Formats: sequence, C-alpha cells, structure tokens
Amino acid sequence: MKRALLTLAAAVFAIPVFAQQPATATAKPQFSSVPGQGRSMVVSKFGIVSTPQFLASQAGAHILEQGGNAIDAAIAANAVMGVVQPYVNGIGGDLFILYYEAKTGKLYGLNSSGWTPKALTIDYLKSHGVTEINPIGVETIDVPGAVAGWDAMRTRFGTLPFSKTLAPAIYYAQNGFPLAERNARYWIAAKLLNQPGYKETYDTFGHKPQPGDLFRNPALAHTLSAIATQGRDAFYNGDVTKTMVKFLDEHGGTHTLEDFRDFQPEWVEPVSTTYHGWTVYELPPNGQGVAALSMLNILEHFPLAQYGHNSPDELHAMIEAKKLAYADMYKYVGDPRFTAIPVKELISKDLGDKRAKLIDMKKASCQVAPSEITSQLNKHGNSTIYLSTVDKDGNIVSLIQSNYSGYGTGFVAPGLGFSFQNRGAGFQLTPGLPNSLAGHKRPLHTIIPAFMEKGDVHIGFGIMGGWNQGQAHAQFVANVVDYGMNIQAALEQPRFTKDTFDGCDVQMEETIPADVRTALEQRGHKIRVIEPLSFSVGQGAVVMHDSTRQVNFAAGDPRSDGAAIPQEPATP
Repeated sequence: MKRALLTLAAAVFAIPVFAQQPATATAKPQFSSVPGQGRSMVVSKFGIVSTPQFLASQAGAHILEQGGNAIDAAIAANAVMGVVQPYVNGIGGDLFILYYEAKTGKLYGLNSSGWTPKALTIDYLKSHGVTEINPIGVETIDVPGAVAGWDAMRTRFGTLPFSKTLAPAIYYAQNGFPLAERNARYWIAAKLLNQPGYKETYDTFGHKPQPGDLFRNPALAHTLSAIATQGRDAFYNGDVTKTMVKFLDEHGGTHTLEDFRDFQPEWVEPVSTTYHGWTVYELPPNGQGVAALSMLNILEHFPLAQYGHNSPDELHAMIEAKKLAYADMYKYVGDPRFTAIPVKELISKDLGDKRAKLIDMKKASCQVAPSEITSQLNKHGNSTIYLSTVDKDGNIVSLIQSNYSGYGTGFVAPGLGFSFQNRGAGFQLTPGLPNSLAGHKRPLHTIIPAFMEKGDVHIGFGIMGGWNQGQAHAQFVANVVDYGMNIQAALEQPRFTKDTFDGCDVQMEETIPADVRTALEQRGHKIRVIEPLSFSVGQGAVVMHDSTRQVNFAAGDPRSDGAAIPQEPATP
C-alpha cells in the first residue's frame, strides 16, 4: 500500500502546456503534457525504475531501497524480465547498455553481444549443404552475452553481489507469478512447439494462457541460483556450460566449451550527434544506432515543428529519412573487429545534408540506394525488452536485452529453463560483406539503448522492436525537442514503423488520423493500419534526471504491462 500511495503521489505531478517552439529554438527546454496523455510522469527525489513489466520495475526499486545503485537495479530488473517475459528476452540472449555516471558526467557504453562458435563459417555450412540460414536453427545460436554483461556492469560500477540482485528473479522463477494481460497474449509461440525443450518448459498450462494463470520455472531458478553463487563462471565455465555445449552438439551445433569460456563483453565509446541543441547518443556498430543518428541529421533539415506533430509533411519526411539512413546502415555496418566501418562518415552532418536533398516532399521513394562513402569499403526479429533506471544520485542505466525473434530458437537445454537466442539469423552467407558469417563474429544487431542531454537535463530512453528501434528513437527525440513534450507524452504518441528496407510500405497506429493517412497515400505511401498502442511500434521506457534540482522523472509505455516505480525512502 505504501508503494502504491507513493507512486500515485508522484504521478499527479504536471507541468503547464507552453507554446510550441520553432525547430530552431534555442530556449531552455520545457516539458509539457499534451491533450489525451494517458498517464502522468512519475517524479521523485529518489530512484525510479521503468520496465515493460511491473514486477521487474518493483524488483529494481526494491534493490534501490536495499542500498543498490542504478546498475544494481538494472541487473535485478533485467533478471526478472527474463523470468516474466521469456518470449522476448532472457539469459539466452544478448545485452547492451549506456551508463551515465552523474558525478563525472561521463557516458559509458557496453556491448555484450555474443559471438558465433569459432567453427561456424560460411564454408562449414556449405560443406553441410546449408545455403540458407534456418531462422530458428541451431546455426543461429551465438554465445549468449547477457550474463557476461551483468558481470561487467556489476564489476565496474555495481555495489551489490549477484546473491542480492538476482534474488527477486530466483523467487519468481521458483515460486511462480501470475501472468499479466500482455504476458498471456504473447506467451505461446506455435511455431516453436516442436523445438527441443520448448513445450515442456513454457506450454505448461494445459490450456490457452489467461491473465492470472500461474507460471513456474524451477529449472531457471536453479540456473540463476548457480550464477548468484558462482558468478559468470557458472554460465561460461562451469556445469551449466557443459550442459549447454552437450545439448547444442546433440542438435548439430558447433559450439565448444572454449567458445563460451573465452567470450568477453566490450566497453565501447558511445557515438553521438546534435539535434537542435541536444546531444543524442547511441552505441557504435555492430548495432543499428548509427541509423538513428543519421536519421536525425537528415531530419534537422526539415522544419518539423512548423509542419506539426504527426502531420502529412512531418511523417513523410520521417519515413523518407528512415529509408535513407537504414540503406546506409545495412550496407556498411557489421562487426568492427572484422570490417572497417565508416562510423564518422555515417553520422556526419555532411552526409545528413546530402541525404536530405534526396527527399521529394511530394512523392514517396519506393527504392533508395545507399551512399557511396568510399570505394575501398565497398569491398568489404523483432522482440526485445528495454528498461531504464535512475538512482537518487542521478546515475542512469539505459539497457536493452533480447533473444532476437520472440523466444529466439526455442531450444531449451535440459534443466536450464531458458531459450537460446537466434541472433545469428541476421548473418549473410555471401562472403565479403560487413555482415557475412564468420567464426567468433558478432552479427549486425538491432537492439540499441539511447541517451540524450542538454544542459542540466539527462534522459535515458529506448524503444524495442527489431528494425523499429532506430526510427522509433528518432520519433521520440522529435517529440521532446521539436514539440516540447514531456517524456511520458513523447513515449505515448502514435508512431509509424517500417520493418523493410525497400518499398513504400509502412505501418501506422490507427490513432494517426485517417485524413493524414490519406494524404500520405496520395504521395505513394502504402499504409497498413495497426491497432492503437501496438506491440509492432515497440514498447519503451524513459528516465530523466534534472541535475540542477536533483529531481528524477520517469515514463512507462502503455503498450506494455509495465510501469515506472519509484524507490521508497527509508523511514523509521
């Protein structure tokens, strides 16, 4: 009851509406609510955790109350997410974070995307008659990076041991939890029912899952308990490792104990661009973050604020910018340890200017060509969770984690309780490309956390959903910067998504007005209308820290079962 009253008290905070600023405005940012906004921001002097599932948010807030920081809360929340939403994430997948350290103002990036088995190459697959990757085959299972990512986070910046941070997830796995509404809706993946270990792990209800049905996963509780007591070695150099390798070998995998033992995540320098006075950060390749920054560089040439939010001109410019930015990303991005990637050029203002000039405001382009950056370089799913945490000191974690496509492969090793990702399905079997398959290589990744700041305002944000993510990030940034929305309003707004690279097809939530959609169709866009608050446009979360007032803000996406939950203060 106490937490519920605190959440309610925080949620009543409101900021007055202000006049819309022009796109070139340089005034101090202001954050307004909008008509029809479904929720208020959560506001607190203490920490806040925002995730797509309320149990995970509550677990993270509980860790803050135990003296943990934003890193500890993020690990706890992510671990619970793997229990309560295994159809999008878990310890069989990969992880990326951006971490803002308030006392120094420095932003850190962590890439914990797993690599392929060393023996898995294009030649190996061809020698076994494989000319096309099976999207749920054993060849798509890279070494999962999530647990190594937790360990790297905890070792460098955390304050609590795994025995504390994993305790909520272990409890829910062992004792069970009742399914929430969207849990029940997405729980069973019919195409995976014949995958080894899937049905006996997840299809345990005896009927179509309903909200309130209790789900237990004692095998996952056992695996998490091993990690809690033995650390990362339990997963990468212990009995769990032996079970995984034996299971994968039995199903045709090339994985070895050494592939797991030798894997290490990588601390990386975030990349950034500016957008109307704000600095927006993403992680560098092998992810798609450069596409979000490139898209913003293109959009900076269009007066979105003058066009009006979700107007025909604004949406047309955004959709066309998406096509151009993603064409470049798809051509040039892969694992930078294998291929030289022109990151500086991809996120340059010069390229943004050149690409912006290609947009015809009267007509949609159904096929766009990637930029020719250098002749030398030419030689060379959509289910995820995103969560963000902020602690009382203003430290922020922007974290994203995924199996790639739903449960991933649906392969579940005996006694382990989690499904292996299928991230390797993103590789290409044509030699010589940035994203060509090779041993110990990381694929082009869709999952990206984000961060933006201006002056005393720092925002950790993200929106999941495969190739939706970069374009959703750009829409969120525009909502905040061009239209002055508060973070909750910016997250709730109707969105479009285009999950293809060619063509004029685009999906839009039906809450984008019909007359706007008609005007876009007259320009050549082929629109498929999707339900309001659709999973297809991604579920997001946001936290914000005002470093002058030392106040935290958070937003939760109504497209999810989630909530932003604040830390309770210590009281007698």
